[in-house]
Amino acid sequence: MMRRTCLYLVSLGAAIALAGCDDSSLDPAPPGSKLNAETIATRDTPPELQFKGTLAGQPVYLLMHKCKVYKVEPGAGENVKWTLVLEGDSSLLPTVCVQQSLTESKGVVTAFIGRQAFGAGGCCTGTPEYRSRDGVNWKPR
Repeated sequence: MMRRTCLYLVSLGAAIALAGCDDSSLDPAPPGSKLNAETIATRDTPPELQFKGTLAGQPVYLLMHKCKVYKVEPGAGENVKWTLVLEGDSSLLPTVCVQQSLTESKGVVTAFIGRQAFGAGGCCTGTPEYRSRDGVNWKPR
């Protein structure tokens, strides 16, 4: 019985430690590159995970990366900078991004954030779909 309790506590501690892991970090830019990591990742992001258009009368550039939505803005030189605008619900368990999309219809952008808990089947943890009329303020659907 004591061994089972100890094993449970070790497993629980490992799960809590893994929950703090963040898989959203970008690969660093190559040494000597004039482009920063965000600019390279923006260039490499498929068009279906980007939105460039007008929302609420303002030009907006949004991008999804690893189940998070970022606002893309000009940076120094040829570079861009990202500002996190949506990351969805948090989870007590470690999760992985299994499905994501960014679509626009009639002046509303919809983000689908499909995160799955490690070891779980199906999709998704928390609320997976959010809508925005301006690209900054998001409401669960």
